[in-house]
Amino acid sequence: MVELRPSEKRGEPAVALLLTWFLPGAGHVYLGRFWTGLWAFLLIEGLYALGFLLSGGRAFEFLDPELRGVFATVLAPEMGNLGAMIFQHKSVGFGSGGPTPFPAWVELGSILTALSGVGNLFVMVHAHLTARTPDNAPRRGRHPVLLLVATWAFPGLGHFLQGRRRRAAIVCVVLLGLFLAGTWMAGGANLSRMRHFYYWSGQFFLGLPAIVAEILSGRPPVTGETALGDAGLLYACMPGLLNILAMLDVFGVAERRWLEKENSAASSSSAELGSKAPEFESAPPA
Repeated sequence: MVELRPSEKRGEPAVALLLTWFLPGAGHVYLGRFWTGLWAFLLIEGLYALGFLLSGGRAFEFLDPELRGVFATVLAPEMGNLGAMIFQHKSVGFGSGGPTPFPAWVELGSILTALSGVGNLFVMVHAHLTARTPDNAPRRGRHPVLLLVATWAFPGLGHFLQGRRRRAAIVCVVLLGLFLAGTWMAGGANLSRMRHFYYWSGQFFLGLPAIVAEILSGRPPVTGETALGDAGLLYACMPGLLNILAMLDVFGVAERRWLEKENSAASSSSAELGSKAPEFESAPPA
C-alpha cells in the first residue's frame, strides 16, 4: 500500500471510513467535501428509504424465527449501511410475529435496501481513498472506486477496464458459469431472498447478473423436491463470494497505480515550484 506523508492527508482515512459506515456522506464532509457527501447521502439513504417503504421494513422477516437475533443480519448486504440497518431494527425489527401478508413490492424493496448497503461500501472506500490522495494531485485515468463498482456490476469488467483481458475472461466465465449451474441445480430457488436469506446475500455480490436473473425469472415457485437443490444453492452463492476476491484484486492494482501516480505528480509539482524559486547572487566582497 502506498502511504502519504501526514502533511499531505486531508484527514484520518479510518475516521472517514467509520463515519461513512454509520452515515453515508459523513466521511466526505469530515474531509471537507461537503457536496460529494451530500450527494452520497441522498443516493444511498434514498435507496434505503425507498426500499424500506416498498417492503414495509419487513425484509428481515424473511429469516426463519429460529435464526432471528441481535447479530442475525450481520451477513446481510444492508450491513454496509449500518446506521440505516440499526434504524430498521429499532423501528420494526423482525415484525410482530403474526401471520401478516407481505406487501406486493417486498422483494423489490429488499433489493433496494441491499443495494444501499453495497453502495455505501463503495462510498466508504471512496472516502478512505480521498483522505489519502494529495490535494494538488491532478486527476487522470479511471478512479479505483469506479473500477471496483464495475467489478461488482459485472464479473471481470473491472479487470477488462484495467487492460487485464485474460484474467477478465477467466473471472467472467468461471463466475457466471458457476451461477448458471447453481441456478439450474436449485431449480431457481436461489433467486428468492424470501426462501434463502443467507445464500441470497452471498449471491448478491455477483452484481447485476444475479439481480437481473431474479427479476426476469419471476421467482418461480418450488413445486417439488429438487435432488441437487442444496448443492445448487452453494454453487449459486459461491460466485458472489468469489467476486469479492475479484474486487479486492482489481482494487489492489488500481489503488497502487492511483496513489503512485498521484504521489509522483505531487512530487513533480513541488520540485517544479522549487526550481522556479528566485535565486539571489551574493554581493562581491568589498
